[in-house]
Amino acid sequence: MIRSELIQLIADENPHLFRRDVERIVNTVFDEIIDAMARGDRVELRGFGAFSVKKRDARTGRNPRTGEAVSVDQKHVPFFKTGKLLRDRLNGDA
Repeated sequence: MIRSELIQLIADENPHLFRRDVERIVNTVFDEIIDAMARGDRVELRGFGAFSVKKRDARTGRNPRTGEAVSVDQKHVPFFKTGKLLRDRLNGDA
């Protein structure tokens, strides 16, 4: 599912809301999640999962084409851990 499909689904289920208002709500939720992660905060959506940021230390990697050693800088990467309810539904337990 892509963002526009999510917006359309919510708009269809809530005919009393204008599509532009639903779009603004969805964008606000995503923006707040992104802003919180940029600050280094953890975002938890109960039953769905938790978004966090993990730090990857600098390391020496290899160029796969030449085999040459290259330096890979330290970086921060997004991480998602599923919640119990989501994990159970995916595995058919719920």
